[in-house]
Amino acid sequence: MGNNYKMVAKTLFGFEEILAKELRNLGAGNVKEGVRSVSFDGDTGFMYKANLCLRTAIKIIKPIHSFQVRNEDDLYRKMYTINWEEYITPDITFAIDTTVNSDNFTHSLYVSQKSKDAIVDKIRDIKGIRPNVDVKDPDLRLNIHIQKEQCNVSLDSSGRSLHQRGYRIATNIAPINEVLASGLLLLSGWDGRSDFIDPMCGSGTFLTEAAMIACNIPANINRKGFAFEKWADFDEELYDKIVAASLNKTREFHHKIIGYDKAPSAVRKAIENIENANLSEYINVERKNFFKTLKPTENHLHMVFNPPYGERLNIEMEEFYSSIGDTLKQNYPGTEAWLITSNLEALKHVGLRPSRKIKVFNSHLESRLVKYDIYEGSKKASKNRKE
Repeated sequence: MGNNYKMVAKTLFGFEEILAKELRNLGAGNVKEGVRSVSFDGDTGFMYKANLCLRTAIKIIKPIHSFQVRNEDDLYRKMYTINWEEYITPDITFAIDTTVNSDNFTHSLYVSQKSKDAIVDKIRDIKGIRPNVDVKDPDLRLNIHIQKEQCNVSLDSSGRSLHQRGYRIATNIAPINEVLASGLLLLSGWDGRSDFIDPMCGSGTFLTEAAMIACNIPANINRKGFAFEKWADFDEELYDKIVAASLNKTREFHHKIIGYDKAPSAVRKAIENIENANLSEYINVERKNFFKTLKPTENHLHMVFNPPYGERLNIEMEEFYSSIGDTLKQNYPGTEAWLITSNLEALKHVGLRPSRKIKVFNSHLESRLVKYDIYEGSKKASKNRKE
């Protein structure tokens, strides 16, 4: 279609492939994986849909200009030549987010400041009045990325990071990012076709994201708004059609989603967040200590959880991870168990051989998403029966 243009979806390390798959499933064209990003083609309606529906994207940006830049004067001059009057009028506010990976530019804040000077000078020279900057809640958010001598300037269509879904009001000590949770679930192969459990559910993020995946509910349906809604060319009627069409594709879920936590405060927070997401009918949260539980279903069970790493919670790691392995072996036959941890030393004490290990990052912490296949009876017993 002639109205298509290039966009870039930013994501977390290790999620590029699943984000590319999401984009193709949504109908994006020319999908190409990068580093912590995926580029694609689409029209304005698709930009709305990408923000609303993508589970593993942090931002959707729309490139508007690209140029070579060698020094600060070069940056100012080339930023000034952009037709900013197409995007910014004196009566709107704007803000700039900058990332730099360059020998010539080492401070992102300085690049933002220099770029801001060029923009306000250009608008003032044309209109006679300069626009204002509002870093907290701007009408227009710009994204500048300098890689060596290449500068890319984009419009940020999302605004606040897309991990801020809008349903999570109450959090615990170490909450997991919603985009990270959703990506881990997709990496684990969760598709809503079995029972699901998070035995250390905290504020319920895995549970909520699992239910949204299972029911094909748009990831950001509970969000208060997106940056593109403040753009001069925002088409509200088109956006409403995109929302309606996306909600029309939801599906029924016929299995159980269960959450345990031994802390009463965590259980309360999880229930509150699940209610905020309008998913209470699909999820049951109970106060239980995982190490004293039995598998709650006779069916195949898909388990994903985020045990303490020892970063912010003071526990005896060796004993704790050993108990995880013992509980899985003894009490959870027929379970596909996945956990994420940055404590690679503690992982050795689980006492089970992982069938998969995937490198991911939880914030700044290098972590592993690890899979344990817990068979019905021991593997050895299964082999004996076959012989």
